[in-house]
Amino acid sequence: MVLDHLLVNLLDLAYAIATLCLLSSGLALIFGLMRIINLAHGEFIVLGGYVTLAATQAGVPIWWAIFVLAPLALALFGGLVEWAIIRHLYGRMMDTMLATWGLSMLMSGALVTVFGNTTTGVTNPLGALVIGPFQVGGYSVLVIGVTALLMLLAYLTLRHTRAGMVVRAAMQSPQVVAALGYNPRTVYRRTFMAGAALSGLAGGLMAPLIGLTPASGGQFIAKSFITIISGGASVLTGTLSASALFGLVSKAVEWLTTPVWGELALLLVAIVLLRLMPQGITGRYFKGQV
Repeated sequence: MVLDHLLVNLLDLAYAIATLCLLSSGLALIFGLMRIINLAHGEFIVLGGYVTLAATQAGVPIWWAIFVLAPLALALFGGLVEWAIIRHLYGRMMDTMLATWGLSMLMSGALVTVFGNTTTGVTNPLGALVIGPFQVGGYSVLVIGVTALLMLLAYLTLRHTRAGMVVRAAMQSPQVVAALGYNPRTVYRRTFMAGAALSGLAGGLMAPLIGLTPASGGQFIAKSFITIISGGASVLTGTLSASALFGLVSKAVEWLTTPVWGELALLLVAIVLLRLMPQGITGRYFKGQV
């Protein structure tokens, strides 16, 4: 009984950490390479959820909708956004934040027009997982597994492939990328598309667990923004370390009190962390990591 309860709590903690990693991964990739804060990131996630919803309603199998259509649709949309807006604002962080903030409002309004302002969602395709006398969501375990696999693939790609070498070089300097024979703008565009695809995957995966509304993006960008800023410049190490810290604090306080206090504790820890480490966790620790 005690071991069963411990395992359930550990899965609950792992799910909290995995969710933060999943929601932040697209924004972390874009920020880590391009130093761009995409304030429409939350709407990208919501759009991925709505693509999944529309696809399943059209008869597409849910796994195809989540793992293929949602990332692909957001990658194409991200490429359009980069071409129309972002490429004109490289090196101008405040202008980019204002432009993507306007884009977020435009996307939110468009989603209201197309899908209405009601709460909807995707049917959960998996049942409960029984652990002794307890039950946990089987889909939550899937989210944990997919996020772990995603982080592993991202690490292997960035660390051990030529494409990863080019991306890491672009993090250092556009001149380095040009010296390797690549067009920096092409690298940036493809990276932005990859970040958008990760947002679409996050939206598709979260769709069966949340109520989708056009205004849902605000809660996603808030958590993602806090996580990547607190994590620092390293894409994977920063995201994982900040997600682990915030997930642990949030769940520990939630177990002792209520979920509301857990969310508040996450925010307070982020404020203290940034006061002590303005460059984020990887600005002081794990320097040089991916």
